[in-house]
Amino acid sequence: MRYTLSPLGDQAVVIEVGNEICAAFEWKVKAIVSRIEAESPPWMIEYIPAYTTVTLIYSIQTFMKEESPYEAVCDKIREMLVDVKQTGAVQQKVVKIPVLYGGKYGPDLDFVAKHNGLTADEVIDIHTSGDYTVHMIGFAPGFPFIGGMSEKISAPRRNTPRLKIPARSVGIAGVQTGVYPIETPGGWQLIGQTPLELFLPDENPPSLLAAGDKIRFYKITSDVYEDLRGGADD
Repeated sequence: MRYTLSPLGDQAVVIEVGNEICAAFEWKVKAIVSRIEAESPPWMIEYIPAYTTVTLIYSIQTFMKEESPYEAVCDKIREMLVDVKQTGAVQQKVVKIPVLYGGKYGPDLDFVAKHNGLTADEVIDIHTSGDYTVHMIGFAPGFPFIGGMSEKISAPRRNTPRLKIPARSVGIAGVQTGVYPIETPGGWQLIGQTPLELFLPDENPPSLLAAGDKIRFYKITSDVYEDLRGGADD
């Protein structure tokens, strides 16, 4: 597998597999992550997968006796990845996400529909029929940047971001969709809300989703939403 290594500060190495978002590079990132998780080197503090990169944060104290801690870490990474191959055999988790669309939970659904010359129901039908993949987790704890959405329901970010977006809101920005795991400011167009908690701080790992996961959205009623929440919002 081809990749490049570059420093990020004095305690991190960026493993880059390409420079564009596509399935081939997505598989490479997933393969690298699988190997890192299998090896779990004791000198690693954390790894962060993204669209075309994996950033590996390391304990510099482990390599203080080396002439160049960065080069020593790069050697360790090359050893770890020496026989990693891009393969479709990497396991992908499929997560089904229920969504209550429109109304107070999706105040921008009508805007997205009007922007694309569609009805609200057509937007929902298209959104629930997408073949989605989590490209990366970032921006906020557990926030998934999800690719694979149809351009038929793409929409620009809001001109004025909201100061508070409710946790679990499902939004659209450009040709991506995503879910706000926690209450946070944001400028995405909100089309619905899921009863699922995506950020679980007491769990390990704390994020329900991870880069490479496959996503399936499906529509639910307000009654089902309330049942799944179990009174958690009361």
